[in-house]
Amino acid sequence: MQKVFIVEDDDNIREMVVYALSSAGFEAEGFTCGEAFHTRLLKDVPSLVLLDIMLPGEDGISILKKLKQAKNTKHLPVILLTAKGAELDRIKGLDLGADDYITKPFSVMETISRVKAVFRRCESATNKPSEVTVGSVTLHRDRRVIFVGNNEIAFTYREFELLYYLMINEGIVLTRDNLLEQVWGFDYAGETRTVDMHVRTLRKKMGVAAEIIKTVRNVGYKIEG
Repeated sequence: MQKVFIVEDDDNIREMVVYALSSAGFEAEGFTCGEAFHTRLLKDVPSLVLLDIMLPGEDGISILKKLKQAKNTKHLPVILLTAKGAELDRIKGLDLGADDYITKPFSVMETISRVKAVFRRCESATNKPSEVTVGSVTLHRDRRVIFVGNNEIAFTYREFELLYYLMINEGIVLTRDNLLEQVWGFDYAGETRTVDMHVRTLRKKMGVAAEIIKTVRNVGYKIEG
């Protein structure tokens, strides 16, 4: 049974989510703060974490950063629970490696749907190639490194995931909405500028090799060797 940990200081929200996930067939456990969550992690690592950003003491962004830096939890899927106006926190969390976010107030059905969607993406990721090359760019998924020619280039977590998804779909036009859903884990059209911003950063870091990233006007992007 897939186990989900919920870190949320609001008792009503936490208990509601734990009950909903348990009813949906998951093993769910709730925590009120980062300290209790970290203590529990020493004994058991869950299949996924629902993590509130606004927590007493250590905030959710700091907890997320620790999870992604630790060897045993760096690949642990995380869905952020965020306030309606916390766009900068959401973007920061996604760039640090969060798989999705849910904006408060949210419905129980949405929560279950997003948890299942993240599990599906994680399952499909195991069937993707560990190494892919297009032109002079080679990406090693397991080692989390990218080479342009013989030079290793440093990328953020989200830049790496974006380039990887583009490369494994070489020659296919990918819409901004599709990239948001597959790379960021959400499909809100108002956030499509996030894709453009990351593509712009990718091109800058890749130098002349960036010519493999093609802009398809009014649609999105594709990779061509």
